[in-house]
Amino acid sequence: MPAFKTIDDLKDIAGKRVLVRVDLNVPVADGKVTDATRIERVAPTILELAAKGAKVILLAHFGRPKGEPVAEMSLSQIVPAVEEVLDHAVSFATDCIGAPAADAVAKLNDGDILLLENTRFHKGEEKNDPAFVEALAANGDIYVNDAFSAAHRAHASTEGLARHLPAYAGRTMQAELEALEKGLGQPVRPVVAIVGGAKVSSKIDLLMNLVKKVDALVIGGGMANTFLAARGTNVGKSLCEHDLAETAKQIMIEAATSGCAIVLPEDGVVAREFKAGAANETVDINAIPADAMVLDVGPKSVESIKAWISRAETLVWNGPLGAFEIEPFDAATVAAAKHAAECTKSGKLVSVAGGGDTVAALNHAGVSDDFTYISTAGGAFLEWMEGKELPGVAILAAAK
Repeated sequence: MPAFKTIDDLKDIAGKRVLVRVDLNVPVADGKVTDATRIERVAPTILELAAKGAKVILLAHFGRPKGEPVAEMSLSQIVPAVEEVLDHAVSFATDCIGAPAADAVAKLNDGDILLLENTRFHKGEEKNDPAFVEALAANGDIYVNDAFSAAHRAHASTEGLARHLPAYAGRTMQAELEALEKGLGQPVRPVVAIVGGAKVSSKIDLLMNLVKKVDALVIGGGMANTFLAARGTNVGKSLCEHDLAETAKQIMIEAATSGCAIVLPEDGVVAREFKAGAANETVDINAIPADAMVLDVGPKSVESIKAWISRAETLVWNGPLGAFEIEPFDAATVAAAKHAAECTKSGKLVSVAGGGDTVAALNHAGVSDDFTYISTAGGAFLEWMEGKELPGVAILAAAK
């Protein structure tokens, strides 16, 4: 992992204006935040800086306003939830640059917290425009990036600012990078990866990277059907990208060359319709009825997956094993997740998971608190697993 400065390296910051990039892109319904997880993740950094007497100035985006002010995407509606999580007053500026921002910053006392308006209300944010970066930098003395989930974007507030101000990683960014280093950077072997989800097409780069880095790759979800079909298995009416058969074969060849075991379902839970409580049966993977679809891996497969988890020292997980949103097709994901949680709690396993569906699935299984680390980042986590450089992380290392 590249070296980078953290807020442990910040000394005597009382009175300093600290620009903190956070992720406040939280779900909102009827003007109220419905899930404050991302706010909770960045709270330690904000409160630590404030406690040290810094003037904490938060930068964030919300939605996709495409460079124009959109009332429904104003961060003003997030302020009450931020105050509740922090248990601290938070002031708000109606712009992130110019007089509104400068005036609000000037009124800050040591230890105060200010949230600036949506950075994406300006086209210069996503373009990483130098003039916009300078306008943001004018409000701060120090830059702290605590938004790993936006680190795959080379935007003004995620990458550009680190070129203009002394740059540091916040606590969430630090924890994320340290966890990911344990997952794939310098992991303790054997390393097992579980990758599920609907389509191979969305995870080709991910799979190609993983087979070169892990000892076993467990493939579940709809994408397993594409691999099975490529191997000659009739998957009935299951979700399957038949046009990617050659891609699946190439991934399997790469795995064999790299010494990575590909673990595919041995049995499956099939149904004739996709709905909760649908009539279903468990069949051998080579005996899928022509009029049925596989909606979950079967119990024999689950035991195999649990055995691989038991063998592992490190587990990386992205994507559910079946259609976990509806019962009874959540059984395999829940069983594997609980087993991974038990191994982690006993100290036998380092478990790192991430991705929207993965977080939802592990929450559904009730094991989120038992994994070593669960990333709330979506695209950034996926790109990290794909082996891509994240601009918001690379610039922190360069700034050191």
